[in-house]
Amino acid sequence: MDLHRTSMSNQMDYSRESKEGKPLQTTEERLDSGLDSLKEEEYQAVAAEIRRLQVECEPPPHKQAPAGAAELHEWKTQVTEDGDTMLHLAIIHEAKDYIRTMIDLSRNTDFLNAQNDQRQTPLHLAVITNQADVCQRLLLAGCDPTLVDDSGDTPLHITCRHGNMLCFSVITQNCQPGHLHTSMAACNYQGQNCLHLASVQGFLSLVENMVDLGAGINAKEQRNGRAALHLAVDQQNLSLVQLLLKKGADPNLLTSGGHTPYHLTYGRQDNDIRKELYPLTKPDLRELPDSESDDSEEEEDEVSDDEVGYDDIQWNGH
Repeated sequence: MDLHRTSMSNQMDYSRESKEGKPLQTTEERLDSGLDSLKEEEYQAVAAEIRRLQVECEPPPHKQAPAGAAELHEWKTQVTEDGDTMLHLAIIHEAKDYIRTMIDLSRNTDFLNAQNDQRQTPLHLAVITNQADVCQRLLLAGCDPTLVDDSGDTPLHITCRHGNMLCFSVITQNCQPGHLHTSMAACNYQGQNCLHLASVQGFLSLVENMVDLGAGINAKEQRNGRAALHLAVDQQNLSLVQLLLKKGADPNLLTSGGHTPYHLTYGRQDNDIRKELYPLTKPDLRELPDSESDDSEEEEDEVSDDEVGYDDIQWNGH
């Protein structure tokens, strides 16, 4: 997965200096994929900060900690200018020991579900940085996998977009059934659910697993009403078309514009897909709608070069 690497100065302002006017950063600009991209002194700064906060919050050995003191650890309240908690930062930089310690010391899920300025939870970042073990630890600790980032993506959406089978397996095996079905059915702000994303990218294993887990194979995306089978035809992916049909996809399902998957084979080069869909499509749903028939295309072809092919253009009121 491509993640642009950034320096530690872009991740945490240890001096707490004001940086007004600094432009917002995108996920790709902000996220780091691991320790290899950090200079040694930068990593030591992260480690030292977490150690300092942890030590400061521990009561002297001869004193009894007051009730609830464990919940007041300073590292739980520290937030960077990007909204990242110490757990966000530890995951970004793959600081495994600190990740494990912070998750184990968390007594409620508010800290585990904290969202940064891009509304990413620690689980989002664990998926983005491909840390399946951290995903599992977070889920077992009770984090919520249905929370969405500022693109409307759950962590499961991200695994399906990038074909991350390992994180997909961890999430689907370790979250509650209700959370799983909610995540699979949810549409992001582009109107696509997890099955749509996997279909567009052609990840057959993910598609098959999701359908087996109960994902709606005929669910339509919200932009133009295309289901996974329509998207497979769009991508000219014969193997995916065959898989979806085998799993029960409806070949006569119509988009918002009234098109079947077979309609989308018109003008495409893959005749095998056309042959696959033809016998499964109802005879009255094989021809394109009148406005898009071959006859209308032929009429447009007959327009001479010096004629305008449109009659509804206005220029300066004429």
